[in-house]
Amino acid sequence: MSEDHHSQITAEEMAQAFEEEAEPVDLSGHAIEDWVTLAAFWGMSLCVFLQFFTRYVLNNSLAWTEEIAINCLIVTVFLGSAMCVRMSRHIRVDFIYRYLPRTAGRWLALAVDLVTIGFFAYASWLLWRYVAVVGGERMVTIDLPRGIVFYAVFASFVLMFLRAVQVFVHDWREEGPRLDEPGPAGG
Repeated sequence: MSEDHHSQITAEEMAQAFEEEAEPVDLSGHAIEDWVTLAAFWGMSLCVFLQFFTRYVLNNSLAWTEEIAINCLIVTVFLGSAMCVRMSRHIRVDFIYRYLPRTAGRWLALAVDLVTIGFFAYASWLLWRYVAVVGGERMVTIDLPRGIVFYAVFASFVLMFLRAVQVFVHDWREEGPRLDEPGPAGG
């Protein structure tokens, strides 16, 4: 087993690290779906904590926390997907683009963008039809309509569609996707 050797620093050098000026935080790269996703995530976290605390500490669990946490997770996943579409962070195979000629790679990327737009448009339409059928159902533990969650997922798919159009326009104007860094950011 090898021994790690670290350079020694003095207490003054260590203390000086805490005195350095922090750089200003830039939140301009975040869009509205980022903040709503963050709120849904913290709502889910609060419900999970309440479930744990009431079940294992108070020995009297709140029944509604699990259902609300699940619904918050659903909203977090789908709104997070819209965020990933905006930033071009979904899984893709860059390997193919790297070995194709630049022009062929650009046209392939645009074709993939169009297929993605078509998928999100079709999924939005299907979800709209689904919500029309089951949107009035009530949740099991709380007397709220399940349509709240279904409409949030529908809105997420519409937002994914709009963000996919945004990515297509970016790829069209910039002559193809940027493979080494994420796609267009912003809101």
